Amino acid sequence: QVQLVESGGALVQPGGSLRLSCVVSGGDFSALTIGWFRQVSGKERELVAAISRHDSPFYLEPGKGRFTVARDNRKNTAYLQMNRLRPEDTAVYDCNAATDYSDLIGSRYFGSWGQGTQVIVSS
Repeated sequence: QVQLVESGGALVQPGGSLRLSCVVSGGDFSALTIGWFRQVSGKERELVAAISRHDSPFYLEPGKGRFTVARDNRKNTAYLQMNRLRPEDTAVYDCNAATDYSDLIGSRYFGSWGQGTQVIVSS
């Protein structure tokens, strides 16, 4: 069973940066596509970025141009670098794994949802 643990959330001022980490175990990390999701209070969880097993990134509109996703296969870890953060980026961020982008979009994940890591963008 694939296990994922995310970390790195914090309180940050608008315009600041954070790097979130997603450590993966229980599977062949190099064969997984990793997706980063966020859930704003009172709203549904949404995919914000992903990185394929071939190290190809995928970004959705909210973070496009500000967020960068990366992976380190030697550390079984995926990262979400968030720059120029805005108050509307405030959310619980979580990661999950799938075979490819279409499976992330179709909610066909290997992992289960945990508590996530809280990002608060505020002055």
